[in-house]
Amino acid sequence: MGDKAYTSSSKPIPNPPPKPLNGTVANGGGPAVKPPAFPPTKAQQYGAGRPPYRPQPPLTSRRRRSRRGCCCVCCLWLTLILIALVFLAAIAAGVLYLLYHPQRPSFTVSSVNLSALNISSADVLNSRLDFTVTARNPNRKVVFVYGDIAISADSDGIGLGDGSIPGFVHETGNTTVLKAAVSSSAVSLDPTDASDLRKKKRFPLEIELETKVGFKIGSFKSKRIGIRVTCKGLNAAVEKKTKTAAASPSSSTAAKCKPRIKIWNWAF
Repeated sequence: MGDKAYTSSSKPIPNPPPKPLNGTVANGGGPAVKPPAFPPTKAQQYGAGRPPYRPQPPLTSRRRRSRRGCCCVCCLWLTLILIALVFLAAIAAGVLYLLYHPQRPSFTVSSVNLSALNISSADVLNSRLDFTVTARNPNRKVVFVYGDIAISADSDGIGLGDGSIPGFVHETGNTTVLKAAVSSSAVSLDPTDASDLRKKKRFPLEIELETKVGFKIGSFKSKRIGIRVTCKGLNAAVEKKTKTAAASPSSSTAAKCKPRIKIWNWAF
């Protein structure tokens, strides 16, 4: 009676099976059996053996930065070179000025004769203008070399003709007198311009000379640069013929001209 009754569910096992080692599973009283191997998950297949992802900057940005750096360096060097060249040119110009004291040439229109200015009823212009230009070189050591000179003349913006003068060498301390003529033949005018010219008896004139000039100091010769010489303040009447075929000169006041350096279409 003192013995305890055990149910089949609570009766202790006299010899419990040993615990499995190294992940094996007991198989009743037989040898231990390893548990079945399950296939790895997708996370284990694709990310288990890889290092953590670290985003890298794109290569294009690195290339752009390197190109910008190269451009900045090139611009800096070009700027330094230009500054150095300007500085050297200024030094050379200062040395030349101290040694030779160069002066620019002067030009003067000493006489003008308007031998013809005819306007037909169809507003067609025929004209001829003769004038004299006196050029002076005040330098003692600088020689000017002029190319061919193109000449034009107008009256209140109305063109009266074109002409040219051959180039020449202007020696030191020399005064050269240049005789030139401009003319126009069968040039059609605007009716308003033709009417304005018919009303005038004396014509205000403006003469313009364009050429290229270089200078020579000893054996050194410079490249030629463009210059424009403008002569204003002139006026003339049409020359009248007498019965003896002698011409009465048209009066004109001598005018000094202003030379300027020409770069493309600008003059300074």
